[in-house]
Amino acid sequence: MEGIVNKAHLVMDEVRKVIVGKDDCIEKVMAAVLAGGNVLLEDVPGVGKTEMAIAFSKACGLKSNRVQFTPDVMPADITGFSMYRKDTESFVYRPGAVMCNLLLADEINRTSPKTQSALLEVMEEGSVTVDGVTRQVPRPFIVLATQNPVGSFGTQRLPEAQMDRFLICISMGYPELEDEIAMLKSRHRGRPLDQITAVINGAELLVMQEETESIFIHDVLYKYMTLLSSATREHEMLELGLSPRGTLALGKMARAYAYIRGRNYCVPKDVKAALLDVGVHRIRLNQKARISGKSAGDILEEVLGRVKEPKLGEKT
Repeated sequence: MEGIVNKAHLVMDEVRKVIVGKDDCIEKVMAAVLAGGNVLLEDVPGVGKTEMAIAFSKACGLKSNRVQFTPDVMPADITGFSMYRKDTESFVYRPGAVMCNLLLADEINRTSPKTQSALLEVMEEGSVTVDGVTRQVPRPFIVLATQNPVGSFGTQRLPEAQMDRFLICISMGYPELEDEIAMLKSRHRGRPLDQITAVINGAELLVMQEETESIFIHDVLYKYMTLLSSATREHEMLELGLSPRGTLALGKMARAYAYIRGRNYCVPKDVKAALLDVGVHRIRLNQKARISGKSAGDILEEVLGRVKEPKLGEKT
């Protein structure tokens, strides 16, 4: 397992050539990729969301397609369509943007709900259905989507059903002063994206994902994750807590964090690190939370404080 883990760190090292000072964000995206999940990068324009996605596609050696989501993008642009050929008197499938390993969905919340919904099937099941025929997309398949904050000009809120399809939702934030200076110096010498080389390929990534799935989780931690999800559903400042899909996502990310850190088993800190990543976009605040100025992250931190952290070896 050690050699495979090192390859995960090689990927992150390549991404750091482009994204400076955001090691925590890079690790979160790497963990989501290892878990086979989709990633939503939400932040203001210009902080490097798109470059992060492109850097990962290059470092992982994946076939990628990029779609700039605008109001005129149609569902057929995403899923593909059937075209009639007169010479054969038959319909031929023309692949859409999803027929790749990594789909970069840029500014996903600027397009229409009808086009957004075209991604629901492929994000959950890894397949698309066109004219009654279901086709599998290549494996591995990952959606890395970016969105501008809700309320920005030309944006609309993603439906909760689609938000739930994203394994994690993270915000990059502005760089620190020293990191922004380093970025300015590196851009003066050329385009950092051109310096990224593929350190793995799709087949190797599939092996890494299978290794991640085999990470051991003790029954005590399964109970801990379930209690955390239950605590969000009962929290007095939430209208909507973590769904069962959210609990499953918590387990997937916990395994991925253990994998990156060179362990073949999970510990409580893996679960705690994953809760905010998988939870901030799945819970809905009520009026009481909004009046008190609480954020989703604040409430999830409260939940971590309310649920006792287990000690491995305890009985369930």
